Amino acid sequence: MGGVTTTNRREVLRAGAALVAGGTLAAGCSAADASSHGATAAPADSASGPAADPAPHRASGPPPRPAAPAPRAFPGQPGQLTHGPRDRPRLALTFHGQGDPALARELLTTVEKRGARITVLAVGTWLDEHPDLAHRILDGGHDLGNHTQRHIAVNTLAEADARTEITACADRLKRLTGSIGTWFRPSRAPTASPLVARLAHAAGYPHVLSYDVDSLDYTRPGAPAVTRKVLAEARGGSVVSLHFGYPDTVAALPAVLNELDRRGLRAVTTTELLS
Repeated sequence: MGGVTTTNRREVLRAGAALVAGGTLAAGCSAADASSHGATAAPADSASGPAADPAPHRASGPPPRPAAPAPRAFPGQPGQLTHGPRDRPRLALTFHGQGDPALARELLTTVEKRGARITVLAVGTWLDEHPDLAHRILDGGHDLGNHTQRHIAVNTLAEADARTEITACADRLKRLTGSIGTWFRPSRAPTASPLVARLAHAAGYPHVLSYDVDSLDYTRPGAPAVTRKVLAEARGGSVVSLHFGYPDTVAALPAVLNELDRRGLRAVTTTELLS
């Protein structure tokens, strides 16, 4: 075997360095390729066994809410309801849902403190402006329903326009709560025309909700006048029409609820009234 000269030694050293660099480069490409495909390199002390599975991904935030109650058919009841059974000590306070959201929250708190439950027929544009109130109403144990999209005189509209008023609000409720709401009430009228009643039924509402007691609170007569009007006409089974958005209504409620309690009449949702 020939001796190693200085020149040969340099060539050997260069070749060895090239091999080391090539191995390092190959390792670096493999790591980069693995990283680009989402692979996780095993730690140095786990080379003798498989890498541990990564921790499962957990979604953050609260769990999704269950869908709100859907409309129900009440056998034996008419398609357009003005009151419930007269032989039970209960009645329904129903509210047209629009107006100042602060007053709406105050009203909800007032009735809840007294153990009462109400029915809110919400206007679609109001829900668009204050979507959080849909769940605020439901979380309080109240009924939530449809009072058309724009609160215009729905009975006077052509069929296509009336249908849109009903279904647009139903779509808002569905998107916000998972349900089209438990009730439909026509806007700007105490009862629905035959056309509007038919369109509401086609949209998924077995009954149109009217009322037998009109508080006239929207005329702003003052809280004592609202109280007198409601208490003069309300009896077992009554469905009372009231409104969000009027300070007189909020101010009248404590006296109304106190007197109803004294008479043994409990304020319940319309669903409870008819169940």
